[in-house]
Amino acid sequence: MSIAGKVALVTGAGTGIGKGVAIELAHRGALVAIHYNQSDAGALHTKQQIDEFGGDAILVQANVAVKKEIDHMIRTVVDHYGGIDILVNNAALQLNYNFFDYDEASFDRMMNINLKGYWQCIQAVVPHMKKKHFGRIINMSSVHSKRPTDFDAVYSMTKGGIRMLGRESAIELAQYGITVNTIEPGAVDVGKQSARESKPIMTAEDITKLKKTTRSIRDKFPLGRVGRPLDVAQLVCFIASDESEFMTGSSIRLDGGSMLL
Repeated sequence: MSIAGKVALVTGAGTGIGKGVAIELAHRGALVAIHYNQSDAGALHTKQQIDEFGGDAILVQANVAVKKEIDHMIRTVVDHYGGIDILVNNAALQLNYNFFDYDEASFDRMMNINLKGYWQCIQAVVPHMKKKHFGRIINMSSVHSKRPTDFDAVYSMTKGGIRMLGRESAIELAQYGITVNTIEPGAVDVGKQSARESKPIMTAEDITKLKKTTRSIRDKFPLGRVGRPLDVAQLVCFIASDESEFMTGSSIRLDGGSMLL
């Protein structure tokens, strides 16, 4: 797909989905700015993986809850690459607090990172996208924008807000050739174990447990597994490409069919 040579900024790219997205964009020829706030070791590992296959990436640090840090991050990317074509809003916080465990400070922290941070990053990149009359903004939300979590009400509220942020900004930015779309992943395995690591021989008891776990997973996920960062990254690459030019304001559920059950 047509993303080679495009400049992409991926927030929260030191871990999980963001790491997978940054690596896959670079695999397909994009020039990638790897954002992190505190996950500096993870961000460096993301860059090392991209460097290994000859990709082009830089590291940028910012607290997305702070506008002046976002502005500095955007200037750094633009000064290095000459512009920004793709923004993947992914950096997020999940505290897993019960409803009454939140106080005003923790509520504001969650909202400032998960929702205000997305809004501020969009505001910061749009002037650079308008110059080219081209832009792809991709917001990472969750199936919990539609379905309550039953474990973190405020997290779910931010994900619902991201969904509407995508719709509203899609309307306003369409005139500038900028599309805005939202991805709503379900459960995604972001474990750190490498596929190349050896695993111990399984006992008969282990096999029995695995069969029970597999049945349990299939009861919740029709395709028989949870998602992987690569699943999300491949969808990001399509939305970021020229082939998606007629799609904007969409919220795409990517959950292996779990919301059907």
